[in-house]
Amino acid sequence: QVQFVESGGGLVQPGGSLRLSCAASGRISSIVPMAWYRQEPGKQRELVATITNGGITSYIGSVQGRFTISKDNAKNTVYLQMNNLKPEDTAVYYCNAPKSQGRVFYSWGQGTQVTVSS
Repeated sequence: QVQFVESGGGLVQPGGSLRLSCAASGRISSIVPMAWYRQEPGKQRELVATITNGGITSYIGSVQGRFTISKDNAKNTVYLQMNNLKPEDTAVYYCNAPKSQGRVFYSWGQGTQVTVSS
């Protein structure tokens, strides 16, 4: 049973930076990609950034050039470096392994709250 523990969120001013971590317990298939998602109150969860098992990354347009996803296989941990944060980045951030049609491989963790406000 895989469980995710997200951390690193907090309150930051516009233009600031945060680094999120997602530590996975349990065995994750070595071939699945990993991703960060976020969810604002009353809205659907959205996929923000993905990293394949080969290290290829992709991002939604609104975070391209500001966010960087990376992973440490030895530590079973995925990171999201977020720079030049904007108020519209405010959300609860989660990690998981994406499948087709918006589905994910594993149960969701508790997420970590990111609030961007002056």
